[in-house]
Amino acid sequence: MKPGKAVIFSAPSGSGKSTIVKHILAKRADLQFSISATTRQPRSTEISGKDYHFLSEQDFLDKVDQGAFLEYEEVYPGIYYGTLQSELDRIWNASNHVIFDLDVKGGAKLNEILKTRVLAIYIKVEDISILKARLLARGTENQEQITSRLLKVAEESTFETKFDVSILNHDLNMALESAEGAVNHFLDSNT
Repeated sequence: MKPGKAVIFSAPSGSGKSTIVKHILAKRADLQFSISATTRQPRSTEISGKDYHFLSEQDFLDKVDQGAFLEYEEVYPGIYYGTLQSELDRIWNASNHVIFDLDVKGGAKLNEILKTRVLAIYIKVEDISILKARLLARGTENQEQITSRLLKVAEESTFETKFDVSILNHDLNMALESAEGAVNHFLDSNT
């Protein structure tokens, strides 16, 4: 097997990146999901060790001090997210490629770190009202959390140029097809 590669999906909340990542994972047996660490509370449907490694703020910061993270970010005040080096090692040691579902700052940082071994994909929508509708329909955050996420969109959109590919998620089937094509081309190429 060729050395492992990585694919990053990043986007503002509600853009559909998690839906796209799940679709890609279902299509490729040689891809495994990198489980991010976070200090936020789990949603009712999330399982620790499957969706995220849920850590206390102190445990997270201890891991930062130990150099356990490839990248990490305080995405919201007191809420940290990060990529553990052990996740990348776990997946590459199993001779698989890794797929990440990251916030835009983390995705841009990891793209810089992994360089030629990574394809970084930015998912966007046409209008912030679409994001708001999707976040409301998701039903996993309160109004204050939704407002906080929407306020970050303008800043997050400035990171689009730090990604290799941008995909507009106006029509989910078209976005899935575009994402799948980009991932397959990257992973199946000899470079």
